[in-house]
Amino acid sequence: MKKIEAVIKPFKLDEVREALSEVGITGLTVTEVKGFGRQKGHTELYRGAEYVVDFLPKIKIEVVVARDVVEQAVEAIIKSARTGKIGDGKIFVMPVEQVVRIRTGETNEAAI
Repeated sequence: MKKIEAVIKPFKLDEVREALSEVGITGLTVTEVKGFGRQKGHTELYRGAEYVVDFLPKIKIEVVVARDVVEQAVEAIIKSARTGKIGDGKIFVMPVEQVVRIRTGETNEAAI
């Protein structure tokens, strides 16, 4: 099993969710986060005063999938989240040792 974490632009969330659903992934966790990379942030004007926005709003999606679905899931995220502009985000894939469904006690693949 693998855990996929994707940090994307907020307005791309629905497209990514639909793309993951099309490859058979139904459960995911979404968190509103802030951060920056090469995009660095930007300056905004508020009531005549300029100020720097260092941390930009992003969405972090977390999903645990079977090994055989990882590539499909990553491709679905890339295709649906890409705008072609700086700040599109990143995808991290990491191993998962164990999963337990609390309600039933099912473990690993059965618990996903």
